Amino acid sequence: MKEEEIRPRKIFDEYLRLAAIDADKYFSGVSRREIPCPACAGKGEYVFSKHGFSYEECPSCRTLFVSPRPSAESFFRYYKESDSAQFFATTFYRETAEARREKLWRPKALMIKEKLKQYGADRHSLVDIGGGYGIFAEEYSRLTGIPVSVIEPGPELADTCRNKGFHVIESFLEKVTEEQLPEGPKAFVSFELFEHLHDAGVFLQHLHSLMHSEDIFIFTTLSGTGVDIQALWENSKSISLQHLNLFNPKSIQILIERASLSLVEVTTPGKLDIDILFNNRSLIKERFWQTLVDQTTESERQKWQDFIAQNGWSSHMSVVCRCP
Repeated sequence: MKEEEIRPRKIFDEYLRLAAIDADKYFSGVSRREIPCPACAGKGEYVFSKHGFSYEECPSCRTLFVSPRPSAESFFRYYKESDSAQFFATTFYRETAEARREKLWRPKALMIKEKLKQYGADRHSLVDIGGGYGIFAEEYSRLTGIPVSVIEPGPELADTCRNKGFHVIESFLEKVTEEQLPEGPKAFVSFELFEHLHDAGVFLQHLHSLMHSEDIFIFTTLSGTGVDIQALWENSKSISLQHLNLFNPKSIQILIERASLSLVEVTTPGKLDIDILFNNRSLIKERFWQTLVDQTTESERQKWQDFIAQNGWSSHMSVVCRCP
C-alpha cells in the first residue's frame, strides 16, 4: 500500500489548508483548560505548538496530547459547521471512497471478522462508532451477513448511512443510550476515532456502561511513538487540530484498565510509516531516518516497514478489549 493510494496529496493538503484556517476561526479566543495526561493522569511537558494548539508529552507513558484544551462544545461546533470537516465528510470521502474500500475497508472487514471469530464474538451484532461513509459497514455486512448499526454524529454522513439501509444513531457515543442499541451480545468497533476524542476516559467509561459481560470492543488509532510521527514530530501531518490524543501501546493499556475494561491485545499492523517518511524526507528531523529512506530501495524499505509493524513501532495501532 502507498500513502497516495488512500490519501492523495492534493486532496489531503487542501483539507489541511482548510483545517489550519478553521483552527483560527473556531478556536481563537476560546477558553482552554490545562489537562493531565489522558492515559495515566500524570503531568505533561510542553513539546511544541501547531495551528495555535499546544502539545504536551507525558514523561511517564509518552502520550502526546493537546493541553491546554478548548471545551468539548467548541469541538462539537467545529465538527458540525467547519469547512474542513465538511470537506472531509464530502469531497475527501467521495474522491477516495473506492480506493479506500479496496485498500482499507475490505481488508479491515476481513480482519474484524477474523478477530471476532478468534475471540468467540463473530455472531455478535456489530456497532460501528463513527461509521462515516458506511463503507466498512457495507463490507462487513456483505462479508458476514451480520446486522450493523452505525453511530455517526455528522448529519451528512448519517444520511449517507441511512440511505445505504443501515440502522443509524445520529449522535456522539457519549450521548447514546442502551435502548438505542440492538439487543443481545454486541461487538463495538471504531476506526481512527480515539485521536479525536475530547475526553477518551469519559468515552470509554460510557461505552463500558453500554456493554454487557463478554461484549467486545476493537478499535484502531494513531500511536504517537510510531516512527513516522517521532521522526517528523510537529511536521507530521498526523499532528493536526482534530487530533487531540496520540496514545501508544503502553499508554492505551493504562487507559483501558482505568476504564475497568480488560485488554486482550495491542498490535501495530501499519503499512505506511516508511512510505510517509519517504514522501516527507525533507522534513525529517533525525539523520538516521533521513539517511535510511534516502539510501534504501523500495524492497528494503518494505523490510523496514514489516519490522516496525511487527515490533510495536508503527503509528497505526489496533486494540482489542472486552467487558469483564
